[in-house]
Amino acid sequence: MYHPTISSPVARRVWGSPDCVLLFFAGGSAEFAAIKAVDWLFFTGRLPEDPIGRFFGTVGFARRVFFGSPAEATAAVEGIRRAHGRVEAARGGRIPQWAYRDVLFMLIDHGERAHAVVFGPMTEAERRSHFGGALALGRAMRLEGLPATYAEYRTQRRRQLLEDFARTPLTDELLRRYRRALGPWRFRLLRAVQASVLPEELRPVLGLEPEPVVDALLRRYRFLPGGGDKLRPLHGALLPPGLTEGLRRTELAAGGSHKVHGYAPRRSAS
Repeated sequence: MYHPTISSPVARRVWGSPDCVLLFFAGGSAEFAAIKAVDWLFFTGRLPEDPIGRFFGTVGFARRVFFGSPAEATAAVEGIRRAHGRVEAARGGRIPQWAYRDVLFMLIDHGERAHAVVFGPMTEAERRSHFGGALALGRAMRLEGLPATYAEYRTQRRRQLLEDFARTPLTDELLRRYRRALGPWRFRLLRAVQASVLPEELRPVLGLEPEPVVDALLRRYRFLPGGGDKLRPLHGALLPPGLTEGLRRTELAAGGSHKVHGYAPRRSAS
């Protein structure tokens, strides 16, 4: 049994898909680099020292929340709250509420974007369910200023994209750490994917411009065979060992759930 309000079939479809997880890595690594609260990510030194490992720490949290029992999901939320509290106590300050909301909104937005690429756009019912689960997670985290409706979320997300992100020296430092972890050509590939999957408000912040070939491939990606794990035959060539191993661990944690979601791709209205 999953958590009754936080987990949903569409959230489990997204977080059970290695392809969606990789798209989260692309979008999330860019947003974390540009968020104005990036100094908090540097405080412990864990993210810049091991950006791939820290990403899969976040994925592990999501998997416990969405695939765990109600008790396991609640324990995961309380565990992350305690970890944040320890960081705040060590630094002698509070992580801004707007930064917490930005991360929650990343989960919502990039969940929708990843689903659209891998499976096709969410239905309206799936979008409501996905948003409702994320809102329940935010409430469990005791976040303030959460939107009450999906329309409010979209307005708030756009406002925060314009207000809460900027390129700083720490942005460039974190991007250098990603480049070091991935290697030059994989980092260029990451940037090309980021240019297509990021909200358009953030592309100029990070100096990204979508490439027509990558855009076209992502638009057609959902029609390829393989369900939520289409890229598996190329993992050895395209991904560094840390990413490949992290995907295998998270697949085991989710019980290989991507295998049951190989349904027919959906065509967008456009």
